[in-house]
Amino acid sequence: MTPPEPTDGWRSLIPPPGEARTPLALGVELRRRARADAQQWAPRPLRTATARDLVKDPGELFLGVRPLIRNAADDAWIQGDASWDAVRRRGSRFDAAQSRWFADLLSICRDSLLSGTAGDWLLLDPVSSGVLWSHLARARAERIPLVATERSTSLRWRDDLVVRASVERDEGGALLLAAEGEADGETFPAGTVHPVGEEGAYAHRVVGARIELVLGPVAVPPVLGALLNAAEPLVVPPDEQEAFFREAYPLLRRGTDLRAGRGVTLPAPPVPRPLLVLDHRRDDDAVAFRFWWDYAGYGRVGLDEPVSGRDMRDPEREALELAELVEAWTAVTPPPFAAEGVRRGADAAEFVTDVVPALETRGVAIEHVGPRRPYARLTGEPEITVSTVESTDPDWFDLGVLVRIDGRSIPFQPLFRALSLRHGKLKLVDGSWFSLRHPAFDRLKELLDEAAELAEWETGPRIARTHLALWEDFEDLAHEALPARTWRAAVAELRATDSVDPPPVPSVIRAELRPYQRDGFGRLALLWRHRLGGVLADDMGLGKTLQILALIAHAREAPAGPGHESDPPFLVVAPTSVVAVWAREAERYAPGLRVAVADRTRARRGVPLSELRRGADVVLTSYAVLRIDADEFTTEGRAPLPWSGVVLDEAQHVKNPGTRVHQAAAALSARAVYAVTGTPIENGLAELWAILSLTSPGLFPSARRFREEYIQPIEQGKVPENAEGAPYRQARIERLRHRVRPFVIRRTKELVAADLPERQEQVLRVELAPAHRARYDAVLQRERQKVLGLLPDLDRNRFIVFRSLTLLRMLSLAPGLIDPEDAPIASRKLETLVERLLELRAEGHRALVFSQFTSFLGLAQTRLSRAGLRVAYLDGATRDRDRVVQGFREGDHDVFLLSLKAGGVGLTLVEADYVFLLDPWWNPAAESQAIDRAHRIGQDRPVFAYRMIAADTIEEKVLALQQRKSRLFAAVMDDEDLFAGALTAEDIRGLLED
Repeated sequence: MTPPEPTDGWRSLIPPPGEARTPLALGVELRRRARADAQQWAPRPLRTATARDLVKDPGELFLGVRPLIRNAADDAWIQGDASWDAVRRRGSRFDAAQSRWFADLLSICRDSLLSGTAGDWLLLDPVSSGVLWSHLARARAERIPLVATERSTSLRWRDDLVVRASVERDEGGALLLAAEGEADGETFPAGTVHPVGEEGAYAHRVVGARIELVLGPVAVPPVLGALLNAAEPLVVPPDEQEAFFREAYPLLRRGTDLRAGRGVTLPAPPVPRPLLVLDHRRDDDAVAFRFWWDYAGYGRVGLDEPVSGRDMRDPEREALELAELVEAWTAVTPPPFAAEGVRRGADAAEFVTDVVPALETRGVAIEHVGPRRPYARLTGEPEITVSTVESTDPDWFDLGVLVRIDGRSIPFQPLFRALSLRHGKLKLVDGSWFSLRHPAFDRLKELLDEAAELAEWETGPRIARTHLALWEDFEDLAHEALPARTWRAAVAELRATDSVDPPPVPSVIRAELRPYQRDGFGRLALLWRHRLGGVLADDMGLGKTLQILALIAHAREAPAGPGHESDPPFLVVAPTSVVAVWAREAERYAPGLRVAVADRTRARRGVPLSELRRGADVVLTSYAVLRIDADEFTTEGRAPLPWSGVVLDEAQHVKNPGTRVHQAAAALSARAVYAVTGTPIENGLAELWAILSLTSPGLFPSARRFREEYIQPIEQGKVPENAEGAPYRQARIERLRHRVRPFVIRRTKELVAADLPERQEQVLRVELAPAHRARYDAVLQRERQKVLGLLPDLDRNRFIVFRSLTLLRMLSLAPGLIDPEDAPIASRKLETLVERLLELRAEGHRALVFSQFTSFLGLAQTRLSRAGLRVAYLDGATRDRDRVVQGFREGDHDVFLLSLKAGGVGLTLVEADYVFLLDPWWNPAAESQAIDRAHRIGQDRPVFAYRMIAADTIEEKVLALQQRKSRLFAAVMDDEDLFAGALTAEDIRGLLED
């Protein structure tokens, strides 16, 4: 391969040497045009001014410039061929930087070019551009000298050129105004100094036969330029001197160095003072304002009018005064500052009573136009009185709020409207006004927002009977609270639940209630007396069913009042598998209650509900039947079907407001609704709202408001911009606890620790077999890539995502659950279970085994039976549930296999003292309920629970997720200070990532 020809490389960046560049200079010449005479039409050409011209008749003088080159013969500067076109052309023989300088000068002065022919002069006198003199000063940096074109003229550039004005009085009393220049100690009288724009000048004088020309930058305002251009001093006659000092003197004084001559004492220049003019002549609810600069004795100008430089104004002093004015403004009213505007209503009142006096104190002059209004600020402490009045709706009270400030009563409707619109103040019809930024109004607005949405109040504010805790907050805020009589009784008793004696246990109850059960029954009875529902959220095994039966018996013994001797029955709704348990418990503990069971749909039952209800104290049904036959339970003819009370057992079944079963429960007509569940929060706070919307309607205004007020800050960490995250979330959860506390009865097993045996829980990690591990890892990589790509739109892809997660969870148990061809791959979890159960049987123990996957329970049943263990089996498809349960209780089986859904509720299996959970569920409460089948009152042996987790699989991630959800439940129900959220895209990402 032929090597490339050598090149100069980096040296090619350097321009080749050429011939020497021709230097340039700027030629400067004083040029003259004859004065106009009688024959004005005659031409008056420009020519070089001579010393004789300047002495005899200067005419009109101009400062001309043109480019020059150096003559090689005598080293003099000559015009030669250095035309404007030539010197500014690129690539010519002239230095590039000097060419650019001349080109820029031509652009600056183009309007003064006399003709289009090359070599013509540029006249600087007409040039007004502010960059001319800075450009001329830069010539020295470009090595361009400024030289006189005539040998009889000397030229000097002086940076210290000064021009000034003087005033003196002649013998006749007239004022004589003149201007002069000075440079290097030499004085140039008026007529010899000529301004060029407002930023430079040139001066000339004659010395013998020579002309001395001086030029340089200097400030020459227009008023001074007029004096410089006058050949003689300007005369101010005595009768015009007052007008002179008022109109022209400020301009001279501010525009130049003005010196007083004989017989003259100069007054101080006018100083701008801010003036605020208030115009009260508008409509009754507004005031207009405008700021001015008041130059005392010289007039006023608008604060926002630009400075022209041709008036009396002092821009520097105005800038200082304006800065102080803006500081004074922002100290008393929010920015930005406004030079003029209109204030209306409360803003006008505040502006006149607060802002204007503050500005006046800071030196602003105030002028009022039109009659002033009697604005007055109320500054006293708000005194709030809150009352409730019985309304026609027994579930609501009319709410009255009376606010007094400085002895004046504030109308409620305009006050609440101003609070709702986040106004900062309110003006009354008499012109008085007050600030709404007082903390009492912030709290009042917050409480009123909770009481109801503004759009829902047609005749006035109302407060629901369920808002007991909210009423306490009103009382804390108010100086005086006047509740209605029945309301007062409810508030007083529910506030003092610890000191209120519970009613006697009904005579039909055949059981000895433990102290905490008596307390629960008493609180339920108190709610019942005041027509209030609630949630019995005790831990599993504390006898919730017995407490509810005691409440029902109490309600049947103490009817609602006159005319209610034939009160309708209670309705108890429970899972299908639990309906029979309710019937047995009622027969066992309250045999005097008449119980009817509607555990089949109307089509299969054959007996109408109206016939079952007749004479019954309690009707038992299932959620499935309620959902299918909703009309039969909610209406009778065209009227609502009444129930004394409704009990929703295992109320987590109605945690979703969008389901038909929740809607059917909401349509039931009852004096009060009670939810029974150990887990009112399984996945998120929305479930708590769904349950409370049935038991305590009106406690929270709407699902949307509950989401904004509680779910978003507590679960999702969303807080207002001006709030700190952790304190705000803590305040939200404290407020939520405060609101629900009167309606949620929650006791944990610590209350009966002495009555329960020891309970130990342990995580048992099981390693996958090699073949099982290989299959799991392969599927994990495939599903991980798919799911992570779907997470940005989780709501749309939720079904696909959870299908993939379920696939991985089943694969963690046994490959054969996914692909029958993988059935020969053994499940080490089952093998470990067999080993443990054989050991336990040898030691005389019995066990419960739970899984949420019935297919895996089937594998377990086959494997355990093959090992010689006696196995009982129960899932949702089991027909004779009671026979299977009774067989285990009587000792016919060593192991009881149960699906988590069918066996996690409604069973007491204290015959077993070991519990195995084969796979973790999303909801930790469901697992806890499963363990509670064995660990409850009646168990006399320690209970050991094992969570079997496949190591290094999705099961470990699910276990970690459970801990977050359990903290959410504890934070709201058990007063713990931890927060957790429902299953989110981030949760799912964490399940799949390493």
